[in-house]
Amino acid sequence: MTESSTPTLSNEQLSEVLRLIKGADSVELKLTVPDTDHGSAVTALEMDVLTAQIRQVVFFDTPDLTLNQNGVVVRGRRVQGRAGDTVVKLRPIDPADVPPKVRKDPGFGIEVDAMPGGFVCSGSMKATLDDYRVKETFAGSRPLSKLLTSEQRRFFADHAPEGVALDDLARLGPINVLKLKFTPGDFGRRLVAELGFYPDATRLLELSTKCAPAEGFQVAAELKAFLAGRGIDLSGAQATKTRLALDYFAGQLTAAAS
Repeated sequence: MTESSTPTLSNEQLSEVLRLIKGADSVELKLTVPDTDHGSAVTALEMDVLTAQIRQVVFFDTPDLTLNQNGVVVRGRRVQGRAGDTVVKLRPIDPADVPPKVRKDPGFGIEVDAMPGGFVCSGSMKATLDDYRVKETFAGSRPLSKLLTSEQRRFFADHAPEGVALDDLARLGPINVLKLKFTPGDFGRRLVAELGFYPDATRLLELSTKCAPAEGFQVAAELKAFLAGRGIDLSGAQATKTRLALDYFAGQLTAAAS
């Protein structure tokens, strides 16, 4: 890999991401590793895969992905040995447009996700819940509206397309995910590796790290240099866990209905 092969932001994009970061709570830097490089990445970064945590994720949308087309994401997650959680997310979002009441809600946060050649700012209303409640919703025995908090339901109602109700949404999943947190000795900042397994044998490995908005560009430069020094390809096509999952499971629903 050559340095010039890594996708870069235009001057206009840099100006926009700087503006968005000023109104964000955090920045998450992400990189999708090509499937052919998963094994070498594990070795190069000295990941101890036996310390990974098992997670199970389900998205909720219409079969034709109406929510996603309107920038709304609804997700539930179970976590090995911990409570589950839910999120209603809106993206892209402009921090300047968020009502003060929503901005002050302790469950709400704004984050800028950045990857080679691109970025998106999102607003998320999150909640932590007992695992059994999330498990029941995954199984279809608890309505989604009874799982989400009142704040999440209100946030959904404010941004979902007219006529789309929570309990009419299809369950898209589950996806099994291995999540590993580790700190390479010569980097000094915690990294997260998430490996998602899809029913068609597709795998998605994402590396990421979070930082404060003021550190965003400095950490991005340090991370880029570190990964390149370990031989990690920074020039591959980037994918997102959410989009890959939605496309796969929506396709399964369409195939079953035809």
